[in-house]
Amino acid sequence: MDRRNFLKKSAITATGLSLTPLMGKPFSSLYGQSAPGNKIKIGLIGCRNQGWSNLKTFLQYPTVECISLCDVDDQWLYQRAAEYEKLKGNKPAQLVKDWRRVIDNKDVDMVIIGTPDHWHCLQMIAACEAGKDVYVEKPLANTIEECDLMVRAARKYDRIVQVGQWQRSDPHWDEAAAYVQSGALGRVRTVKVWAYQTSKWTLPVVPDSAVPAGVDYDMWLGPAPKRNFNQNRFHYNFRFFWDYAGGLMADWGVHLLDYAMKGMNAGLPSYVYG
Repeated sequence: MDRRNFLKKSAITATGLSLTPLMGKPFSSLYGQSAPGNKIKIGLIGCRNQGWSNLKTFLQYPTVECISLCDVDDQWLYQRAAEYEKLKGNKPAQLVKDWRRVIDNKDVDMVIIGTPDHWHCLQMIAACEAGKDVYVEKPLANTIEECDLMVRAARKYDRIVQVGQWQRSDPHWDEAAAYVQSGALGRVRTVKVWAYQTSKWTLPVVPDSAVPAGVDYDMWLGPAPKRNFNQNRFHYNFRFFWDYAGGLMADWGVHLLDYAMKGMNAGLPSYVYG
């Protein structure tokens, strides 16, 4: 299927979903459903950084195994397969570059989505539609419209979906929020949030270049605008370009702002300016 028809078909699939709130459930609720002797079989889409880190965390549960790895870059696909073999004694049965093959794998119970932000919406909806539970990296998506579609899919297909706001799974954040809300600090009038590591993300200008060997660049672009390959836009640095992500606000803001909102027991913002 060519790229245009694939995106058109994906958009059609995403329509007609009813909007209801998304309630993230902890992995313990999924883990508790596993019958004795059964294993929860995971497929990982996006193996390089956070996706791999998430998978290793899930593998701490004895009833979990990974049967499918997917990445558009052969280097990381086969490196992670080798690392998995060292951890577990065998490689995952399925190693693929097309994420749709993970979704189509009927043996996969749950999908971890560790791809760049511009892919989250289509992949999460497809996974839910296929009856798979999902752990999707933050930010959930790049637009409110995409988020609405994802929420609807989770509810329509009755799937367990958790977003990678990892502080929501760390009990010390609950303790800190409870302390603030107890009034022990007195009345909190102002909360300021900022990221301080900006200098490390200054990128030198580099020319466009050939696609690296072993990389399916068309699949990496997916729903993003068609552009020539440039190393500055690839892998980790995708987050600094509007075609794929939302910069530091979407990268670290989703964590840091969430700390503040949780501590203050705040709802949605009344206004945003910049």
